[in-house]
Amino acid sequence: MLSAAEVILLFVATTEAVLGLLGNAFILLVNCTDWVRNKKLSKIGFILTGLAISRIFTIWIITLDAFANVFFGDMLMSSDLSECISYLWVIINHLSVWFGTSLSVFYFLKIANFSHYIFLWLKKRSDKVFTFLIGCLIITWLASLPPTAKVIKHVKMHHSNTSCLIHHLDKSDLLISYFFPNTGVIFLFVMALTACFLLIISLWRHNKQMQSHVSRFRDLNTEAHVKAMKVLISFIILFILYFAGIFTETLCLFLKEKKIIFLFGFIMSSLYPCCHSFILILTSSQLKQTSVRVLKGLKCCET
Repeated sequence: MLSAAEVILLFVATTEAVLGLLGNAFILLVNCTDWVRNKKLSKIGFILTGLAISRIFTIWIITLDAFANVFFGDMLMSSDLSECISYLWVIINHLSVWFGTSLSVFYFLKIANFSHYIFLWLKKRSDKVFTFLIGCLIITWLASLPPTAKVIKHVKMHHSNTSCLIHHLDKSDLLISYFFPNTGVIFLFVMALTACFLLIISLWRHNKQMQSHVSRFRDLNTEAHVKAMKVLISFIILFILYFAGIFTETLCLFLKEKKIIFLFGFIMSSLYPCCHSFILILTSSQLKQTSVRVLKGLKCCET
């Protein structure tokens, strides 16, 4: 039986999940409609479509896992469902972070302004850059599955011992067990972080170089930089919260009667796929205009 505080936390997290599903479904629908209309999908459209699909699956997985742990914790640990959820989460999580990193790299190559020959070479060969990113995704998938199997075995072993508490565990083993399945995700995240940092440098240099130019031209370029930075910085902050939330949920697998801590982790992990989808909508002129038309249509239907 859940306490009042646990019910409230579960309601908040579930609301985040529902909003995240709606936001990502909207992004998916708009890009698919544009694909059908134009009979082709742009690179940014492909990234946003893949990002929306992967985050929809991410939301379903973390929500299913959260409800299963809250209401059927013992049954979940003794069944094969926990293994299926874990492997599926690893695959989808890597895919979601890969699309997020690809979006960061896309904005960096499209908007940043550097004269260095390496940047110019990468900008002219953006297709090869994304081919390299696909290779990174496949390698991180293959590298993360064996450690994930070890973590699942570790969790089941400790869960089977009802007297086992977190302070009886080797904390270094716990940290290593959590870190290694996520090395690929961390690598992709560092790439996104690097792209964001370089974009900030580009904005600073752009403002410095364009001080003597026409203000309208300067504002258009600055606006492009700022919009991209909003997407990238929000992705970084929300992903850190998501990572911390998943770590909290994983930690609770080794604790007894810690549902309220688990639900806090659920709330933190749900923020990332929910909030970032709405940030993408607000920073994209196409998505923003479509959302305004949809809201106006709904308002007219009500009246």
